[in-house]
Amino acid sequence: MLIKNIEEKININKKVSLATLAVAFLIVVCTFIFAFLLIRESRKSLYVLDNGVPVLVKQTDELLNRPVEYKSQVELFHRLFFTLAPDDEYIKENVEKALYLIDDTGKKEYTNLREKGYYNQLISSNAMVTIKTDSIKVDPERRMFMFYGKQMINRKTALIIRKLVTEGHFEDMMRSPNNPHGVLLKDWRILDNTEISNQPKFSY
Repeated sequence: MLIKNIEEKININKKVSLATLAVAFLIVVCTFIFAFLLIRESRKSLYVLDNGVPVLVKQTDELLNRPVEYKSQVELFHRLFFTLAPDDEYIKENVEKALYLIDDTGKKEYTNLREKGYYNQLISSNAMVTIKTDSIKVDPERRMFMFYGKQMINRKTALIIRKLVTEGHFEDMMRSPNNPHGVLLKDWRILDNTEISNQPKFSY
């Protein structure tokens, strides 16, 4: 009887020990999984500087966000390339930033406009040029985009509004400070830049 009681106690101790080891192992595994998920989630949190102030932002899935970045790149390029002030340094600075986002077709268009005296005319007439984006269509499969907008040329004597329709291709590239979206626009061309209206300004 005594031997039987001892055997039962040994068996109970074995079961308790095994159960304790199993629970401990489970806790360790759960801790590792939790730590891994926590680290992975923390890597999605980034701090970016907004006028010198650190702002917490969250990364999103690149594939889901890519079409948005394509559109943002197209809009950014057109805004930089076509937002002009009657200041040669301002024009050069804006165009220089824009040319980081596009292949040599952007440089060719800039050279063409400069040779035609377009920028000199803006400076001499003290004109401001801005654009308004109406829509941007992106076809990720064909790697193409279409930009639809309006170009406003604000002179002392008149406000001229021109249609602005362009198209081109795009490809992914390495991200950089000068090209944060990692998108290069290619084969860009202006399809339509016809005048819509010319409203004279009256001074009294």
